[in-house]
Amino acid sequence: MNILFIHQNFPAQFKFLAPALVKAGHKVRALTIRQFKEPVWDGIEICQYSTERGSSKAIHPWIIDFETKVIRGEACFNAAVKLKKTGYLPDVIVAHPGWGESLFLKEVWPDAMLGLYCEFFYSARGLDVGFDPEFTFPDLENPCRMSLKNINNLFHITQADAGLSPTIWQANTFPEPFRNKITVSHDGIDTTSVKPDSDVSVTINGNLKLTREDKIITYVARNLEPLRGTHIFLRSLPEILSRNPDVRVLVAGSEEAGYGAGPPQGGTWKDELLLEIRPKLQKSEWERIHFVGQLPYSYFLNLLQVSSVHVYLTYPFVLSWSILEAMSAGCSVVASSTGPVTEVVKDGCTGRLFDFFDVGALVEQVCELLNDPGQRKLLGEEARKFVIENYDLQEVCLPKHIAWTERLAG
Repeated sequence: MNILFIHQNFPAQFKFLAPALVKAGHKVRALTIRQFKEPVWDGIEICQYSTERGSSKAIHPWIIDFETKVIRGEACFNAAVKLKKTGYLPDVIVAHPGWGESLFLKEVWPDAMLGLYCEFFYSARGLDVGFDPEFTFPDLENPCRMSLKNINNLFHITQADAGLSPTIWQANTFPEPFRNKITVSHDGIDTTSVKPDSDVSVTINGNLKLTREDKIITYVARNLEPLRGTHIFLRSLPEILSRNPDVRVLVAGSEEAGYGAGPPQGGTWKDELLLEIRPKLQKSEWERIHFVGQLPYSYFLNLLQVSSVHVYLTYPFVLSWSILEAMSAGCSVVASSTGPVTEVVKDGCTGRLFDFFDVGALVEQVCELLNDPGQRKLLGEEARKFVIENYDLQEVCLPKHIAWTERLAG
């Protein structure tokens, strides 16, 4: 079977599935804008495309987002036409629709079956937008812009034959009747690699060595921003550090804007929030907070393995891989009771939950666990067991993904 993957940053969510399909005997290609040094990656032939135009200067501001997707879609369409002229005919196309790349591929290969990675369907109200009143700015036009962001999603789901979503909550953001075409299966966690390590250590600033014997709070986000609760977490630190003079805090993540916009006045959310938090900290407390930036994966894994308490927050939005990786590493997790987090963190069993906006509750949960190693151990063990049973890459998720892909071809 000829299978074509579409993703601007391939392999991304398909880093396990695509090679597995090669091993299963299928012929796999990927169409991507990402630059690869070699024409073949892990048995997958890489076909690159490039855009030939930029966004229009005078376009209506409400549809800037869709124009960028049409530009990507056009570029991918042109690359697909060239592929077709070589005689290439995919049986199945598996695409992440988020950047518009697969908008017009059915025009090139109308008989190919199209499967979409259904990550998120936008909403002007009720999900991430408007969730946090502190960062909901009075803008009557915003719901209009948010509604139009779904033009890309809606165009895709009228053509798609099936969908794949990592969580029930994310699948449920998509409208009927397409929701019934979505199979729910997470990308999977390699629990044989992401596991506890009692001998692990991390070195901070080149000279501070931390081990499992130390009390360590970890917080990880791709970007330090309100959408991932950075403001709530940082506001909890003065009280936590005051009550626990032997604890250190490791904060991992980029300072650049991520899913949301940066502060209205410019700068970074980290700097903006530290203007509020720093005056509440004693010098000795401030010195126990370590911002470690973006990390190589091996260091990130060590950070989780050395953690005493791992904190995870998010608006109702896409679930981060890091929360499941933390659980697989045996972390005792304190997380916000928001969707889709509540699918994986079961309060009192696989972790602790608290109301996203309740800084005091976060403080109490973290402090209680810091001083109860028995409870930390129990939660970590149950968390890892839960991930192995429900999200293990090799035994649970990858077989589902392979079967889903093969079913597409009939």
